[in-house]
Amino acid sequence: MKNLTILGSTGSIGTNALKVVAQFPDQFNVLALTAKRNISKLAQQIQQHKPQMAAVYDEEAAISLKKLLPKSMSIEISFGDIGYQQAAQFDNADMVLTAMVGAAGLMPTIQAIEAGKDIALANKETLVMAGDLVMQLAKTKGATIIPVDSEHNAIYQCLLGQKRSEVDKLLITASGGPFIDKPVNQLAQVKPEDALKHPNWQMGPKISIDSATLMNKGLEVIEAMHLFQVRMDQIQVVVHPQSIIHSMVAFQDGSILAQLGIPDMKTAIAFALSFPDRLPLGQPLPDFAGLGRFSFKEPDMQKFSCLKLAMMSGRNGGTMPAVLNAANELVVGAFLKGQVGFDHIPLIIEETLSRHDHQQDPSLAAILAADQWARQAAQELIDNR
Repeated sequence: MKNLTILGSTGSIGTNALKVVAQFPDQFNVLALTAKRNISKLAQQIQQHKPQMAAVYDEEAAISLKKLLPKSMSIEISFGDIGYQQAAQFDNADMVLTAMVGAAGLMPTIQAIEAGKDIALANKETLVMAGDLVMQLAKTKGATIIPVDSEHNAIYQCLLGQKRSEVDKLLITASGGPFIDKPVNQLAQVKPEDALKHPNWQMGPKISIDSATLMNKGLEVIEAMHLFQVRMDQIQVVVHPQSIIHSMVAFQDGSILAQLGIPDMKTAIAFALSFPDRLPLGQPLPDFAGLGRFSFKEPDMQKFSCLKLAMMSGRNGGTMPAVLNAANELVVGAFLKGQVGFDHIPLIIEETLSRHDHQQDPSLAAILAADQWARQAAQELIDNR
């Protein structure tokens, strides 16, 4: 029996993780859940899985949650940064699934690592913002980090039993999102509802927009650099519209190992939660005969300049990836609200990066300061438009 804490339980990853838990009640026990403001869904999860504690965004949300739960239910409810920290470091938890969206997941993930918890990492921003610091901390604390993102989970599986010194390249696949074949001169007309329609994956709104701009793939490249300790020139992005090959690893002898499966996040989630075992999920195999063939092509860096900006930020390192991520979060939020156009997303991010006073080898405090500066700078650019 593995005791779990799930940070971000009401999002897409958290919801699918609890489906895995429900499918294998003899394998997992949920000790703590956190959410932001989706209180009704969190209340349902609490009543089903009966954790010992829950944490939400603020006191108002905590009061609302208490009202939705039976008075007879014994559960500690906390809120704010302190509440998230308590959940991240909850006693007796063996593994913490960090599925909070965006930069908000950085500190709880660090706090879980400091407590010596193993991490099922679904919050890529943790390594984008502070990869060097987080990986060193995990090494010091003896915490294992198993990636949940399908691409990194695939690479993790391909590397099992292999010598890292023999790795030549990591080949990260991308579906290309909903606009892979859309002419660049038509991107200005894209509406939020169009960008949210991913052809293969069911995801939350923020990551769906990131997939449409290919920023998500850029963030994954930065994450992979830190997670697998490789150089930027050892990572190649390959567009694979069928989303069956989740990623590949090329070795120095020319051999390539790939991990395949249907586009369903429960497979990667279950692998991370149950490692080193595999659970009998009952997932269907890809319909190879129906697919007929796999196709591949290079990403168009001019059309999807967010990917180019992310790779540039990853090469520069320091505080630049944190600035990239913060600016992206702000402008994606603005796009979803109809405040800026789809084609403005990379422009505002690039302008924010150009104004940043880059710091190399930053402390955690400097990274957090850069994050806050970028949010203010990006908001000013959004307001000016």
